Amino acid sequence: MIDVSTEITFKTFRSGGKGGQNVNKVETAAEGSFNVLSSNLLSPAQKELLVTKLANRINSEGFLQVRSQAHRTQLANKEEVLEKMHALITEALKKKKARIATRPSKKARENRIDNKKRKSDTKQQRQKFRLDH
Repeated sequence: MIDVSTEITFKTFRSGGKGGQNVNKVETAAEGSFNVLSSNLLSPAQKELLVTKLANRINSEGFLQVRSQAHRTQLANKEEVLEKMHALITEALKKKKARIATRPSKKARENRIDNKKRKSDTKQQRQKFRLDH
């Protein structure tokens, strides 16, 4: 796991929600920005992978931005930003498991055909009987 906390820059602002009078005067919400493109911790391949997988979360300057304003304290919000950022990055850098192609068993194929025949017979019986043929 890559620890990107050293390269994250924080910006604080006033948040809405719980907090009483503090909501109006204390900057408790936090936004963390991590520059993916100029990071020294990531290899070029990892940067490319992050940019493709997190394209909707990375802005035009190459910053991955995460916000939190769920808690009443700035410290708790900063910690949540760090957790979210680490979760996003580790999930994006995980290798995708290759799917192994499988074939349906003989019994499954037979059951499918039997079900089709049964459904066909049912629909045949619903049709009106005509004598002119």
